Amino acid sequence: MKQLLLFILSLTLVQTVSAQDTFTNPIFPGDHADPSIIRDKDDYYIVHSSFDYYPGLLIWHSKDMVNWEPVTHALTKNVGSVWAPDLVKYDNKYYIYFPVSNTNYVVWANNINGPWSDPIDLKVGSIDPGHVVDEKGNRYLYFSAGDYVPLSKDGLSVTGPAKHVYDGWAIPREWSIECFCMEGPKILKKGDYYYLTVAEGGTAGPATSHMVISARSKSPLGPWENSPYNPVLRTGSEDEKWWSKGHSTIIDDASGKWWMVFHGYENGHYNLGRQTLLQPIEWTKDGWFKNPDGIKTEAPIAKPKGKAIVAKTGLSDDFQQGALGKQWQFFKEYDTKRFSLDKSGLHIKAQGKSLHDSAPLSCIPQDHSYTVQVEATIEGNATASLILFYADRIHTGIGANAESIMATLRSWQFATEKNPVGKHIYLRLEKRGQMVNMFYSADNNKWTKIENSAEVSAFHHNVLSGFTSLRIGLSAVGEGNVTFKNFVYTPID
Repeated sequence: MKQLLLFILSLTLVQTVSAQDTFTNPIFPGDHADPSIIRDKDDYYIVHSSFDYYPGLLIWHSKDMVNWEPVTHALTKNVGSVWAPDLVKYDNKYYIYFPVSNTNYVVWANNINGPWSDPIDLKVGSIDPGHVVDEKGNRYLYFSAGDYVPLSKDGLSVTGPAKHVYDGWAIPREWSIECFCMEGPKILKKGDYYYLTVAEGGTAGPATSHMVISARSKSPLGPWENSPYNPVLRTGSEDEKWWSKGHSTIIDDASGKWWMVFHGYENGHYNLGRQTLLQPIEWTKDGWFKNPDGIKTEAPIAKPKGKAIVAKTGLSDDFQQGALGKQWQFFKEYDTKRFSLDKSGLHIKAQGKSLHDSAPLSCIPQDHSYTVQVEATIEGNATASLILFYADRIHTGIGANAESIMATLRSWQFATEKNPVGKHIYLRLEKRGQMVNMFYSADNNKWTKIENSAEVSAFHHNVLSGFTSLRIGLSAVGEGNVTFKNFVYTPID
């Protein structure tokens, strides 16, 4: 009996150690698309697409590529919808290159913590810039179509016309993809070769669309030879947990092991957006990288070496810290004169005639199911709302003004019942799977469910376009002010 107990104990200890030494994807749950990562000695920094949400380009820091803490937003001036940035350290300065509309911008800083410069228009089209420096210190930007442009020595202007040097990897016609859509070029130097990593197949559409493609050259300007292991990574079927895997950056860790950071949609949870994923790669004897045998994106993976950062990255916020938490972003505008914080909460001046033109304040949910609630005080002819927001196209949630409790279903907002509470009210959303129920309360104790509920499984890019996700939002519409406080986000198992 004693030997049996010791055996069981040893198995428990092995399982505990194993669990501590592994991680399970995603490393960034929720909408964290188009990751661009760098290693600075034994520190890692990453940035993602921020789309129409400001302040934008939130930089994160890690010591092990699994546990992350927010650092700062590198972009406060609204220049439009920000896609697919490239984070770079060169000559002891930090740069982020990013496309907006029909041009590309760069911001730079002497310190990763900022301050970051105002955005500089490079006055060059195309999307998804990827920075590379040759052995003589010449700097270039690659773009999605396989073109590159030369940069000035300071990296802040384009000095010549675009030149086309790469056509991508031919996708078999019988595969189910969204489009050829070569994008997201990232380049690194290892040994005698420069390695170009791109995405092909389309970022959404069929589950099997997106994929990671590799090519190499002895010059950063080509000619490029495609890898015999292409596609290096791809979702094989819609039965897998992670769909549309692609847009990868290749990086070595501080101990010399190599990884790919990429994004993917979660099967059954498209409205969470593209989440950031991590898995190892291995180098072959003939100088290519590939996915190691036995590695699956959805299975536990041995952690990179490094001390785990213990950071407060939850979404709950009492709005009494004197500044907005880094999880918060306004939709399409960042007007610091419109809001303020003090001991009584977050004061937002109401604006607009509807939710989508009120520049709602949003954060990114991290779970399939959760409850979220907030306390609101309404002044004047304002409507306070707690919503699930998919850009300006569609949203759903509960709101209140002095006269009515308001329901919003697919952007159709209407009075669902008279407001029995008054101008001080608690609002709550309960999302279980794809069903959303709505509640209000006078005292945060007794809650009343309104008759209206919503089903939100279609609130995603494959239906609505836009590439974004279903975010949690706080809105102040009309004339007057709303004070929010005690925002509480609680995952549901």
